[in-house]
Amino acid sequence: MGVEPENTLRSFVRAEQCGMDAIELDLHLTKDGALAVMHDADVDRTTDGNGPIAEKTLAELRQLDAGLGEQVPVFEEVLDAVRSPLQAEIKDVAAARALAELMKRRDLVPRVEVSSFHDDAVAEIASLVPGVRTVLIASRWGTDIVDRAKAVGAASLALNIRRLTLETVERAHGEGLGVIGWVVNTQEHLRLVRALELDGATTDFPEIRRTGRFTA
Repeated sequence: MGVEPENTLRSFVRAEQCGMDAIELDLHLTKDGALAVMHDADVDRTTDGNGPIAEKTLAELRQLDAGLGEQVPVFEEVLDAVRSPLQAEIKDVAAARALAELMKRRDLVPRVEVSSFHDDAVAEIASLVPGVRTVLIASRWGTDIVDRAKAVGAASLALNIRRLTLETVERAHGEGLGVIGWVVNTQEHLRLVRALELDGATTDFPEIRRTGRFTA
């Protein structure tokens, strides 16, 4: 988030208090198989540590400061800390399998939507968790983006607002896919969300909530 340390319990609670429709977060597997909540594959940018998450145990991650004294949370802590719907972005197939186990154990299909930049990760979670809602994310894409989403069973596309065109939105909507724009942090981008009649948008600033339908 733009107003709290990103991917921390503090940021998720703040987003919920601001009335966001849903909360987006990012999942990586630790060395010992925990679903750590962090955007980057390395801890360098958002903590006082360094190195890949995949090479650290959960206990080692707990020793790091993720901002304002916050710890790196695991996904189950977020589930318990807030009641909002969640969109969990998975970074690879291994994370998809770990998330699938948790979703089935805690009956999370009604609450958790799963997204990924990776077609194979979206396909994997869809095959493992019947009824899960999935989102294919893209920053750059070709004319096949709608076909790709359909091929992996995604219900929606989350696309870079700076490159999104009306043609892509109309093609997606014509095939029954929702379209989410990211990241919508300016009034210019907000006007584009409305002009393109998007189904949602992702933002770093919860105060924009009063003008549209957003995840944070």
